[in-house]
Formats: sequence, C-alpha cells, structure tokens
Amino acid sequence: MARSSSSSTGSNSRRTPQPLPRQRSAGDFVKAFFALVALLVLLVAVPGALATQLGWPLPTGAPSMDWLQQEITVDTFLNVLTVVVWLAWAQFTACVLVEVKAAVSGVGVPGRVPGAGPSQLLARQLIAALLLVTATAASFAPGLAQLGQSLEGNQKAPSAAAQQTPGTLFGQEQQSAAQTASAIAEQAANANAQAEAGSSTAKDGDTKYYRIQPPEGRHHDSLWEIAERHLGDGRRYKEIYQLNKDREQPDGSRLSEASLIRPGWIMEMPADAHGGDLVEMPDEAPKVSEEVQRQISDYSKSGDHQQGAGRQGGGQQGGGSGSGSVDRDTAHISVPPQRPAEQGQQGDQQAPPQATPAAESDGFSFGLPEALIGAPLLAAGLLGALGRRRRAALWQSAMGAIGGRRGMEPPTPTGPAADAQDALLIGADPEGVRLLDLSLRGLAAALGEQSRPLPTVYAAWLSNGDLHLQLAQPAGKPPTPWQLGQDQTFWMLARADAEQYEDVDTAAPYPGLVSLGTLDDSRLLMNLESVPGIVSLSGTEQDRAAVFASVAAELATNGWSDRMTITLVGFGQDLTPLAPNRLRHLDDIEALIETMEAETRQRRGALGAAGHDSVLTGRTGPAQHTRWAPHLVLLAAEPDADDAIKLAELAADASRLGIGYLVGTESGDLPGAAWQMEITTEGKLLAPLLGLELDAQRLPMEQQRAVVDLFSDADPEPSSDNGPANRPPFLVDVSEQGRPAVYARLVGPYEIIGLETPDGDRSPLMHEALALLLLHREGVHPRVLSSALWPRGVTEDVRDALIERLRTWLGTDPDGAGRLGTDDTGRLTLARTVVSDLDVLRSLYHEATQGRGAGSRQVRGRLLTDALVLVRGPLLADRSAGRYGWLTHEIIDAQLPLLVADIGLALSAFHLERDRAEKAIEALTAALGSAPGDERLWNELLRATHATGDDDRLKRVAADLVARSGARGVPPRTEALLDELLPTWRSAVTAVS
Repeated sequence: MARSSSSSTGSNSRRTPQPLPRQRSAGDFVKAFFALVALLVLLVAVPGALATQLGWPLPTGAPSMDWLQQEITVDTFLNVLTVVVWLAWAQFTACVLVEVKAAVSGVGVPGRVPGAGPSQLLARQLIAALLLVTATAASFAPGLAQLGQSLEGNQKAPSAAAQQTPGTLFGQEQQSAAQTASAIAEQAANANAQAEAGSSTAKDGDTKYYRIQPPEGRHHDSLWEIAERHLGDGRRYKEIYQLNKDREQPDGSRLSEASLIRPGWIMEMPADAHGGDLVEMPDEAPKVSEEVQRQISDYSKSGDHQQGAGRQGGGQQGGGSGSGSVDRDTAHISVPPQRPAEQGQQGDQQAPPQATPAAESDGFSFGLPEALIGAPLLAAGLLGALGRRRRAALWQSAMGAIGGRRGMEPPTPTGPAADAQDALLIGADPEGVRLLDLSLRGLAAALGEQSRPLPTVYAAWLSNGDLHLQLAQPAGKPPTPWQLGQDQTFWMLARADAEQYEDVDTAAPYPGLVSLGTLDDSRLLMNLESVPGIVSLSGTEQDRAAVFASVAAELATNGWSDRMTITLVGFGQDLTPLAPNRLRHLDDIEALIETMEAETRQRRGALGAAGHDSVLTGRTGPAQHTRWAPHLVLLAAEPDADDAIKLAELAADASRLGIGYLVGTESGDLPGAAWQMEITTEGKLLAPLLGLELDAQRLPMEQQRAVVDLFSDADPEPSSDNGPANRPPFLVDVSEQGRPAVYARLVGPYEIIGLETPDGDRSPLMHEALALLLLHREGVHPRVLSSALWPRGVTEDVRDALIERLRTWLGTDPDGAGRLGTDDTGRLTLARTVVSDLDVLRSLYHEATQGRGAGSRQVRGRLLTDALVLVRGPLLADRSAGRYGWLTHEIIDAQLPLLVADIGLALSAFHLERDRAEKAIEALTAALGSAPGDERLWNELLRATHATGDDDRLKRVAADLVARSGARGVPPRTEALLDELLPTWRSAVTAVS
C-alpha cells in the first residue's frame, strides 16, 4: 500500500508519516474558532480602532525647529505610542503571512521575520489551530506538538538531528582534476534540465524514491543538490535525511550522517518531490530494472521497523532537548560504537582548557580574547613561535652587542597585547599539538616501512583526544596501532596509542591541515592541500578576514609541518611578522596569478622528473625533505570573472601538486569552486554540500593587531648600552637596608626563606604558584595561573581557594598590607617585600654595570662577585617532572644562561684589567657551568688562558672545546681566534685527545 510523505522538518519518525485521520474533534473546532477570532481582532480590529479612534499619529508636514522645542504633551505621548502599536501590528501581520504561506505550500520550516520571535510564535500557533480543521493540516500538523516551545527551538530541532555528527565530508575518490570546470558545468546543466523538464506526475498517496547516482568526474551527488533539484530548496535536505536516517540500504549500510551517502543507495522523498529521475512505487516501478525495483521494494518495507526502533531508542529527540538521546550519542565520530566507555574516560581526563568553568566567568573588570582561548592548536602554535622569536632575539642581541648587552629583557606587553598573551597561555594545548605531529609522522613512517603510499586525507577530527583521519577513498587496513573508524574511509588512533609514539625522522605527511572550527567536542582540521580545486569562503568582508587570518596564523606557526609557503592576498593586517620565512604578501590578484602559473609549471616538471604521481608519493621517498613542501594560497579579495576562471584552471591540478587555494567571495558563487563554505555573522561556518555546521575558528582584526604586536616587539632593536632596554622589570634594593621579608631561591634547588612550609599535599602546588608569580612581577591573570597549575582544567572555586591559601601563607607586611594583591587589571601581584634570587641577580648586574658600579671599579667587582655566587645551578633544579610544565612557554631558560654569561664576562674583564688571569679563568669557568654553549665565554676563556702563557693548558682548553662542539664543529669566529692564539691547534688537539 502506498504511503504519503510529510514535508515537515519537525517530524522525528524514521519513515514517512502516516496521513492524519479525517475526523476532527469538537475541541479542534473550538480552537479553530477562537484562533479565527483572535486573528480577526489582531489583523482587522486593532488597525481599525487605531484609525478611527486615534487617527494619523505622524505630523502632516516637515517639523520645524520650533516644533522640536515645544513641551511634550499627553497628545505627543499618545502619538508616539500609536506609532509603536502600528509597527507591532505590521510585524505581526508579516508573521501571519509568512506562516500562512509556509503552511499552504508545505515547504519545510517558515522563514524568520527579523526581531519577531514571540510575534511569529503566536502567529504560528493561531494559524496552526485554524488549519487544524482544513485540508492543509496534514502537512502542518507535525509542528503542533512543539507549540509550547520557543520559535528558535522549533527551527533548530531538525538541524540538530541532521548535523550532530562530523560526517564523511567529502567524496569517495579524487578523479582527474583537469576536467574540473567542464564536469561541474555539465552537472549543473543536467540538473537544470532535469528540474525544468521534470514535472510531478505522482498520484496522491504514492511514495517517491530517488537512487543516488554515481559520481561524474569529481562531482558527487549530495542531499543538498537532491533537495535543490527535486524540492526546489537545498535547505530541505534535512527532510530527506530524516525520512531515511538509520534505514538499511541495499549494500547493508545505513544513513547515519547527512553528508554520508553512496552511489546506489535509495532515498525516500517527501510527497511534493518532482523531477524526471524519481521513481514512484508501485506505479512507475516498470521504468527501472527488476534489480532496482526489488531494492526499492525491500527498502520501502524498512520504514515501519525503523520508526519503531526510533520510538524505542530516542523518541524524544524532536522535543528539543536532544541531549542524551541515542541518536546524539551514537552519531558522533568522537564516540565510535566499538569503544564508547574508553572514549568517555579519555574525554574526562583530557578536558580542553577552554572548556573549564574557570574560563567562563572570573568576576574581574576585563575579559580576555575568547577567540584565542577557544583555539588550542592555534594558540599553541603562536605561543611556541613567539617563544622561539624571543629566544632568537636574545641570542642575536647577545652575539651582536659591542661593549655591552642590548635587550636582555624583552618589553613587557601591555593593553591588548598583554590580554592576547594571557589568552594564548590559557588556550594553548602544546601536548595536543605534539601528539598530533607524532601520530601523523608515525603513520607516514609505518606506511613507508610497508612500501605503501600515503592515502589522500581530506580532513582530520580531534575528538576527546582521539584522532580520526578522513580519507578521500578507502585505503585498506591502517598500520598498527591505527584502526578503521566508522567506515572504510576513516582511520582512527586513540590518544593512549598516540602517547606511545616516539620521534621519527620522516617528513610531515599532511602539513596543509588547518583548524576550521568545532562541532560539539570535535575539532575539524581541513587539509587545504588535498582539496580537488578551490575552496570558496563567502560572508561579509570582516567575517571572512577573521577566518582567513586564523587559517594563515595557524598554518604559519603550527607544529605538525616542516616547511611551506603561504601566499596572502587582500589581507588588511600584515601577518608577516608571525613567520617571515613562511608568509609572504602579494599586492594584487594579477601578481598572484603570474606567480602561481610559474609555480604550477615548476612543480609539474619536478614531479615528472622524479617519476611521482603526486606530492604524497614524493614525501615518502628519498626526496622527502627537499621538494614537496606545500604552497597554500589565501586570497581574501574576491576575483573578477576572468581571474576566477584563471584560478580555477590553475587549481584543477593543484591537489596533486601540493597547492591549495582558499578564495573569498561575497556571493558564494565562484567558478571552479570544489568546496563552498560560508561564514555567518554569528560565527557559524556552514558548508551544506559537505554536511558541516561548525563554530568557526576566527582571529578578529583587533586580536590580529595584538598578536602581531607581540611578535614585532619580540624583535631586537638597537639601543644604547645604558638605555632603558637593559633595565630589569623589577629592581631590588641590594643594600643592607633592603633585606626582604620573603626570599625565594629559584636559581638552583628551590628554597623559601621567611615562610613556614605549608602542611599537607598542597605544599608543592603552592610552591609552584609562588614560583610563577615570582617570574612574572608584572602580574599573573588568575585564569593564566589556573591553566598553568591545572592544564587539564579546574573549576573556579578550586582556583579561588588556592589563591586565598596563598594570601594566608604569604601573610602581610608590618603596615598591614597583604603580600599578594590584585592590580587594576585584575592580575595577581606580589609585594616588593617578596623577592627571589633571580630578582637579586638581575639587580646586582644592573647596579654593577649601570648603577654605582659604573663609576667605581671596586664596587663593580664586589657586585659582580656577589652575583656570580648566587648561581647554584639551573632554574628550579629539583622540580618534579610532573609539574612546572608552563616553563616550556617561558624564555627564562634562555635569559638565565645569558645573564650568567654576561656576569661572567664582566667579571673576567674586571680581573683581566689588573692582569689577574687566574681569577678571570675562575669566573669564566663558573659561568660556563650554567651557560656551557655560550661561544663568548669560550672565546674569553681562550684569551684568559693564553694570557697565562701556558701553551699546554691552552691546548687542553682547545681540545675540550672541540669535543663539546661535536659534529657541528667549532664556530667560525672561535676557529679564527684559535688560529690567532694557537696556530697549531688542529694537530695539538689531536695529540691531546
């Protein structure tokens, strides 16, 4: 018996809804009567009363200045109120018209009238009650069960069921890219011809079916396009999904995600579907083969069974909650059916820092950039790159200084830059980046050992610590410890297995992976390098720029790639300071096309000469470290028609060559675009054809400026020897009168003088918190403190309890002021009476070289000697291996050796002025204990040893230096110095060793 299909998106059944009974109850007629009365009153009586009783409220002529200066009377107030009522009536009337049109036409969920949430909900209720006794009620009634819910809830419920899961985003295989433009044009022409020629010949009550077509070129059938061709609106793909969800297909699999459809599958269609390639059962069954007829017949019988299963497992999903339903839990990639319990445990253990309650509300007067806090991979890349930049600046300043140090202390960020740095510290997930890199390189190494090629990866999902790779097509069984995921196109690696990987010497296999956003607990990384054509991004210019900046910043600083070139065109903010070796800006699209034409020709030739079919093959061969770095083009400015065609031609073969294109567009209609995405003003990243609706990862303009300022300020700038660049951020009174109340020894084993050791297991945590505060005298944001001490997350009450214990432990000064305070920005600061030996060390060196010691040789010698005595070893030498992970984000590990080296050099020069070579050697040897790799110390040690006149001793020092240099060899300047001081050093070193 034929069944009719409902077009309502609000239905939760797994099959086509049965027709509503024709009988109407007395209550239905009563509701309809009162609904009609209410509509007449609101639509007719209200405007009639306004027109007859109050009249026209607006002035008949243009107001003058005298009119504006008149006193506001009761009539004026009534006129203003009348205008407001007229506007409310007009808005409600528009809502009624929209709801009536949707109910009569049966085209899914009605459109939204801007700003009319309650009004449109009331209109929907009245129209539904009125139409309940009419012929159109059959198509509208499924929404009646939700009349008590909000308008927004009614609209979002269908999409929640259709898009909960990161589905198989992309096609099953990548065809010849050279035919891209013609294949897309031909497919569009066929679709238009079918839509125009097809007309609905279905009889009322017959059920229509559609059979998924095989791909043409690189174009694959999708629910969006099916809905667009046969329902007139691509957004109605959710209705098709709901009708067919979880029903068994001819190949034995089931539709579990809106984007995961395969050729040969059967789709039951809504009743108003039309088009020449639809099949009606049973009337039009003879138009298809017996095999297809049998498949459709078998498929039609699965509806009743599926509806029963849906009621048993998750019948409440359509009600709006959806949380905890069977559909939601079993649909996620992050919770594969074969290991739900283990996934849940890992999710509890590895909660991302940005998801902690402490990250949501702090009670302080200012906030931090949530876009950076919510982007752990981007934040980790930026923080790591910033640390490397600051370390490099320190070494450049040290090695390039003449007669004095420049830039020992990088400038302390303030304002937006300080907030951006705090956000990076809170949001960064360096461990996640490390595991992602190890996993990808380990996979490449394992495949290389098996002489298997790298599969083409379209995307990666990070879900509760697990990594899911989405392949372009099935590639067989993955190497151990990888496993097959939810189907043959997913390879999955559990976090516990990833932690067992070790570093391998292999090229990064997928450097083009970049974060786009999140769906629930899953983070999507798209492989821009593998896209078979252009990826287009539509939306407003400001929203597009924020997405482009995020993509560019992560590609430039990520930790899972070796080398790449990122070409930027049309960016408002120059991002080059983030990674000058990777990022480059071009002025316009013309320069881009000229550059990419040459690049494309060069890569094609290189691949042909190497005998490789793609860059993936090259990355696993002998040339893996030399040739196959990706080139990713980010074009934020929309190209004109001619330029768009040229880019499409260049991109036709791009994925094979390791070139990716992300192009912005206002309209979303870009020739040759293989994948289309849209960024909304609400921060949603939509890709209907790919089945995506993500919370987009963005880097807005103000945060771009703040991040760029951090990197620009990290670069060394020339300054005078006595300039402010040498001044430490916190100076201590090093005289006898400056004795601190609390003294912490950090350089070497950690000791605290002036405080009793806290009792219990909290002592290590409180010591670590105090060390963090001592290393940041400018202040520490409470969220930075909590993310440093509890990198896996912590609740706000636990963090606040620790801060209060710190206040109590540190106590107060004699004047009653607390030693742990809060500044105007909400950051935690220490009183000047709480001092560390690192503060004293910096202050002694500053005083010796720029203070009292600058004018007194005797004072300088005493201060430098006192400073060198303070050095008892590396920073926090006895710290626990499980703590102080935040030190990896600091540059103190580079600052301290340079500071000790400066002190040793200054004290050596002090002694050599009086020909005390032995004293100079003693000072240099002590400094080398903390800075063994500082070339300046070795050079001065060679000079001081030469000053003793003991050639044998000089030979031993040279031999020790050569041995320490290892395979890198002696640095050029040191080699030149040895040639000067000991011309026979090469043979002498061999004889000594």
